[in-house]
Amino acid sequence: MGSGKSTLGRALATAKNISFVDLDVYIAEREKCSVPDIFKNKGEIYFRKKETLYLKELLQKEEDFILSLGGGTPCFGNNMALIKEATSLSIYLKYPPKTLAKRLIKEKPYRPLISEINDADLEDFIRKHLFERNSFYMQANYIISMDNLTEEESINEIVKIL
Repeated sequence: MGSGKSTLGRALATAKNISFVDLDVYIAEREKCSVPDIFKNKGEIYFRKKETLYLKELLQKEEDFILSLGGGTPCFGNNMALIKEATSLSIYLKYPPKTLAKRLIKEKPYRPLISEINDADLEDFIRKHLFERNSFYMQANYIISMDNLTEEESINEIVKIL
């Protein structure tokens, strides 16, 4: 969350002239409801089940595309196994918790998992989540340390991998 997956994904897809899919946007379109509203009205368990369903659907596509996942996607169900089976090009955009907190503070109202977190507690919340999710994130085929990279430098790092 807050690592720039969607922004970089779009830019990378444009650079490579292939399509881009943001999983959260895809879910919202298919469910005809925003992700925050799904969390609020149907709960996280419902969301995670739909997330896995739509992830499978997307991973079965034949054409090449860039897929931006939600921060929790690899950590639930068998999602990471599905990702690893479908591609050898999974990338973890790694930031320190302090940087993520700075990036996310303005986006809190749009992020269901952090919308109710006090600003002063946000970095600790992120640190805890990264600790819990690290074993999944570290299964990515590539890990890019993003701190201090510009958007252009980030894209260049990813293009080297592709």
